[in-house]
Amino acid sequence: MNRAWWTLGLVVSSTIVGLMGTDLVLPAVPHLPEALGGDPARAQLVLAAYVGGSCIGLLGFGMLGDRVATPHLFIGSLLATAMLSLACGQAPTIGALIALRVVQGIVASGPAVFAPGIINAMFDEEGAVKAIGVLASIESLAPALAPIAGVALLALGGWQLSFEVMSGLAVVLAVLLAFTAKVPQVSRRRSGSFLALLGDLTFLRYAFSQAFVLGGLLVFVFGMPAVFVRVHGGTLTDFIVMQVCGIATFMVAANLTSRLVARMGAERVIAIGTWLAAAGAFAQFGYAVMGGRSAWVITALFVPVNSGLGLRGPPGFFRAILASHGDDARGSALVMLFVLGVAAMGTALVSPWIERGSIPVAGVALVLHALSVACLSFLPKLPEAGARA
Repeated sequence: MNRAWWTLGLVVSSTIVGLMGTDLVLPAVPHLPEALGGDPARAQLVLAAYVGGSCIGLLGFGMLGDRVATPHLFIGSLLATAMLSLACGQAPTIGALIALRVVQGIVASGPAVFAPGIINAMFDEEGAVKAIGVLASIESLAPALAPIAGVALLALGGWQLSFEVMSGLAVVLAVLLAFTAKVPQVSRRRSGSFLALLGDLTFLRYAFSQAFVLGGLLVFVFGMPAVFVRVHGGTLTDFIVMQVCGIATFMVAANLTSRLVARMGAERVIAIGTWLAAAGAFAQFGYAVMGGRSAWVITALFVPVNSGLGLRGPPGFFRAILASHGDDARGSALVMLFVLGVAAMGTALVSPWIERGSIPVAGVALVLHALSVACLSFLPKLPEAGARA
């Protein structure tokens, strides 16, 4: 068991390296036009290119999981990430960096695809829900802490240092996984396909409900910095306080989930978490419609949304993997692709109206949370007996 948790720690750390591709590099983006040429708009493509590459990588690794051993793909992804990160740090122009970032995003998405399946292979249901809670808690810290580290790295060694640190961490983790841990084979189905999963209503129940809850939260998070500063006349400190409170409550809820699932069953915990998040989103929208601008009230109403996600996130993701019926890599890839897609589309819908305050942001978030509730209400559930004891 100790070895399993050591392996889990390395797996979680590997997924964080992938997340660093945006958050660690973010503080350097405004300085790229001076360093590499181009303009601020092209510099933003450095972020968009990585996200786009990640979407391609999710599908690619999902398919490769049927044909190549999980340890080889997992460690190979880390080594490829290390090489591409070094190459990014040596890019001579902004155009070259954008092109390299697409490839970097593709190769860096491997750990995120295989981590849930690895957890499924190492633990029983209670242990897996607990492990996914730990995974989600640590991953939730990355968007908050990585930009701070990025600022320090930028001051120490310029824009290249963030890429070099990412490369070094990827190499260290690859070596540790190869020589001190045993990465299990993720369950796979050679006859499986993405189309089969997309036609499975039970899988879609968990995948879409997960994507709508998390996507709704992300749309709100992505929109509120501009609302706080440009509309409410506040500062980024207001946003940081909201984020810290949200992350803290998410972590507490996510790490209580395994006990609640053992007592109440996974489906009930998923339902409670989904409805709690939706209630928080409804309260946020109601406060926005009433013209509310208090950062403290907005933060307080953000707490139930994060608590709800923390409760339903680990069992919801795990049951999505179970509902893929052995096609773990494709199932995990689709869930993450749905999350990215929902967050991107929701943010795009909000963007033209962002200077009208929190009503558009909270409104789109509420619609997404309502869709999550609808998924649980109308799509068939996985029988509790279908989960491993």
